[in-house]
Amino acid sequence: MAIRSPSPWLISVLVAAMSLSPQQVGAVTSGHAGEVDPRIGTGGDGHTFPGATVPFGMIQLSPDTAMPDFKHGYKWAAGYQYGDSSIMGFSHTHFSGSGHSDLGDVLLMPISGAVRLEPGDPARPGSGYRSRFSHDSETVEAGYYAVTLSDYNVRAELTAGRRIGWHRYSFPAGQPAHLLLDLRPSIYDYPGKVLWSSLRVHEDGSVTGCRQTRGWAPGRELCFAMRFSQPITSRTLYNREAELPYKGFKGPGEQAQDRDAQSGRALVGVFDFAELKQPLGVKVAISPVSEANALDNLDSDGNGWDFDARRAEARAAWDKALAVIDVEASAPMRSNFYTSLYHAMLSPTLSMDVNGDYRGPDHQVHHADGFDFYSTWSLWDVYRAQQPLMALLQPGRSTDFIRSLIAAREASPFGILPVWAYQGLETWCMIGYHAVPVIADAYIKGVRGFDAQKALDAMVASATYAPYGGLGDYMKLGYVPIDKEPEGASKTLEYAYDDWSLGQMAKAMGKHDIAKTFEQRATNWRHAYDAKTGFMRARKSDGHFREPFDPDVAGYGSDYTEGNAWQYSWYVPQDVAGLVAAMGGDTNFVSKLDRVFDAKVDPAHFQHVEDITGLIGWYAHGNEPSHHLAYLYDYAGAPWKTQARLKQIMDSQYAPKPDGLAGNDDLGQMSAWYIFTALGFYPVTPASDEYAIGRPFVSRATLHLPSGKDFTVSAAPLDDAHPFVGQVTLNGQPLGRVFLRHGEIVAGGELHFTMQAQPNREWGQAATARPAAMSSYAH
Repeated sequence: MAIRSPSPWLISVLVAAMSLSPQQVGAVTSGHAGEVDPRIGTGGDGHTFPGATVPFGMIQLSPDTAMPDFKHGYKWAAGYQYGDSSIMGFSHTHFSGSGHSDLGDVLLMPISGAVRLEPGDPARPGSGYRSRFSHDSETVEAGYYAVTLSDYNVRAELTAGRRIGWHRYSFPAGQPAHLLLDLRPSIYDYPGKVLWSSLRVHEDGSVTGCRQTRGWAPGRELCFAMRFSQPITSRTLYNREAELPYKGFKGPGEQAQDRDAQSGRALVGVFDFAELKQPLGVKVAISPVSEANALDNLDSDGNGWDFDARRAEARAAWDKALAVIDVEASAPMRSNFYTSLYHAMLSPTLSMDVNGDYRGPDHQVHHADGFDFYSTWSLWDVYRAQQPLMALLQPGRSTDFIRSLIAAREASPFGILPVWAYQGLETWCMIGYHAVPVIADAYIKGVRGFDAQKALDAMVASATYAPYGGLGDYMKLGYVPIDKEPEGASKTLEYAYDDWSLGQMAKAMGKHDIAKTFEQRATNWRHAYDAKTGFMRARKSDGHFREPFDPDVAGYGSDYTEGNAWQYSWYVPQDVAGLVAAMGGDTNFVSKLDRVFDAKVDPAHFQHVEDITGLIGWYAHGNEPSHHLAYLYDYAGAPWKTQARLKQIMDSQYAPKPDGLAGNDDLGQMSAWYIFTALGFYPVTPASDEYAIGRPFVSRATLHLPSGKDFTVSAAPLDDAHPFVGQVTLNGQPLGRVFLRHGEIVAGGELHFTMQAQPNREWGQAATARPAAMSSYAH
């Protein structure tokens, strides 16, 4: 790919870097962590956060710029929007790229001078404790965030460990220093979220507390423990229930202030310090279980006060994690690539205390024996590419992920695997039972270390839980009837794929009766296909398709989940060959797929469906149901069209700037798509051992695999003048097929692409050269 001229935003970054001291420049550029820009996705609809965290860590310590309300829900799902000009504080938990908001726990704000107890209005500086800031004062790196709060002239620095958030605040000389702790705010657009909270100061100066919220996951509990590097000279704990701005709630009024303990729904603590001769250090541990566990986490993981050492440890953790792939590419491409890899390694998050305690979906405390318990599962998204990427790059961690899913199922009151869970609790968001393909994909690709029979039992339980999402009717009729369950077409299609993945794992385990049952269920996609219109549609209980039908209509109440017929009619990853045949063969299939990308669509058409963004015709790269579409040309003998579409997507949907993501990163799925596509292959059908080949976007990439072997992808000449694949060789031998097997990657070797100006219309034509599907499996 040709090197593009850097944007003015990127130039400003480079100028700022050149102004640093030699020691600072070394810190920025050492290892691949120096090529990560956490600002990417913090603007627009990316929903990422810029703050400090470590790979899959429990803490995501980041600035929050909006007070949660109905106006600041969707775009502020990560607490921060790049276009904002003030910060209300720094909280310790955040989602990365989610399409829904929550978290934002334990918010701290350093204050010099007078203290105000309310956040205030961003449009009226000085109306509250929030402070203005400039992006020029921000330093944003993997594992580190710093900013100057201009209204207080306080320099705030943040870094993180697995369970500890570390703060360092430099106050101006001659000004009284205060730290405000606010337990009221949360990143959720729902009034009255805090059900109860507690706050107390211990004799040794430690501060602990808990709160229970009714946000996305009702009844979520989180506790914390906090210590300061300087002694507190005075403190006041407030219960501000009388000030709650929520209709229908009448609090008891301003309760008596207290120095040692408070409880209620609207707690604020103000901690005062003598004039400081050195920066104030603060360390905070969290726990989903108890204050005592939070203190244990703090004692175990939070020794000492060497902030710079903790920052270096966070940086080293990212350098180690990102070292799994070395790439040669232009500077903007490298920034996109390593930031994508960084974003793909944020979730699921550690959700377990140092003693092994965690909270399950039954709201009870459980204990992990011999594994780390992880939660934050956006399973409708991450099963597609983010989890397959982890199975390839970090199979050991995938083992813990699967053990966590099984443990969550065992603690579930419903006896099924998570759907969309965080901090152990279930939200029931989105559709499908996509923990099933996460487990099946890992197993098929050789991940072990978990109880496969327990996993299979959990998968079958999830696939046969009749009360969930129309599954009872699906098992009786072979489809989800739209007159009984919304979004019936999408649910039918996604259940059928999940069934297929379950069948694959059962077959690999020698459970042939189970495999036969679910492979048969996997053909249910055919009940959704309407040969007359050529689209996937929802049927009613009587077997007739719902009328009237408009393939352009999207959104809740339609036949589809966050999509329309143009986007969902391609969702048969387990049987693309069968779909090609149903649509009339290769020529018709390719022609209709072209119509998806080439359509003239006004983005305003989807203004009522927030998640449908990144449009190229009807193709919506900002939302997951479209993510495999460009690769489907491979299955119809037109891989050169896959190559052309991928370039179209890569050029238009990703950029190394704050609004450089076309849609929600969705806990790493958008980023994992980028990583796979940049490498030249993609897991269209997780739970198979195959990757559809596209074309690479880096001249050379070396995967350093856990086995100690290397797998290298290379391409030449790689520039805009040579966008098509002429020939592919694997370990020096011509590769006549347009798919790669997982075993070929983990065995090590080299995949080389010879690029050319014109399409190679011969490569990938034969049926045996195409990626496999149910209708073409020979095994």
